[in-house]
Amino acid sequence: MIIIADGGSTKTNWCLLDDSNKKIYFNTEGYNPYFVDSEYIVNSLKKGLPGDLPFEKITEVNYYGAGVHNKEKAAIVEVAMQKVFPNAKVEVGHDLLAAARALLGDQPGFAAILGTGTNTCIYDGNEITFNIDSAAYILGDEGSGSFIGKKLLADFIRGLMPEDVAKSFFDTYKLTPDEIMDNVYTKPLANRFCASFSKFVYDNNVNIQYTRKIVDDAFEAFFKNLVSKYPDYQNYTFNCIGSVGYNFRNVLEDKATQYGMKTGKILRSPIDDLVIFHINRASKSN
Repeated sequence: MIIIADGGSTKTNWCLLDDSNKKIYFNTEGYNPYFVDSEYIVNSLKKGLPGDLPFEKITEVNYYGAGVHNKEKAAIVEVAMQKVFPNAKVEVGHDLLAAARALLGDQPGFAAILGTGTNTCIYDGNEITFNIDSAAYILGDEGSGSFIGKKLLADFIRGLMPEDVAKSFFDTYKLTPDEIMDNVYTKPLANRFCASFSKFVYDNNVNIQYTRKIVDDAFEAFFKNLVSKYPDYQNYTFNCIGSVGYNFRNVLEDKATQYGMKTGKILRSPIDDLVIFHINRASKSN
């Protein structure tokens, strides 16, 4: 039995594959090692994973996660996985590699993530060959849920949000500017907090012109500061995974066209295609 997991900063999608390749799906919260340690992950998994999961029988765990930028961060996740699945061979990779493998399979190309955070890469059909760092949610992550949420929150705090949107925002969340500042600057997982407000942008029908501009500006920054910095980027199709890219795909497709890129796949989650990748890879090795 093997497990494939795609872990974002907000949510992790899991798939258990039994010996006959039967798939069982389940979810837990996300685990970004920049914000949580091994102990937190272990405790969360014990609460969040299905109680009838055959932990002792899992022989392989392929975990792809947000924030796994180096060996030190990968080790935080690996230690936790090894404690939860004691008999498994654990491999921890970046969620960007999961996106590339899900979007492109064994074909080379360009792949991106637009969810809670942002990332982009060039992929050779097996591994990532070139990546421009997104610089995470404080310094970068243009186009992401946290980027969109930060703009919305800043406008609300500064009184720059249109009156009708501000009323709808307060009616929805009952948050004061002081409470927002407290959540961002003194409480953990501020990136997840900011990203949660991208749903308001998506659901808003009070002033679509205002929220559409927030999304358009976010994607403009994404293409200008990240996508267009890849050599010969217009030679690739634009492929993307993530809830933000999927929910605002019409705006995203327009922006890709403006930057001279044809649109390929835009998926909400990589888990189904990632499972197919691992099934195909296992069959080739047998």
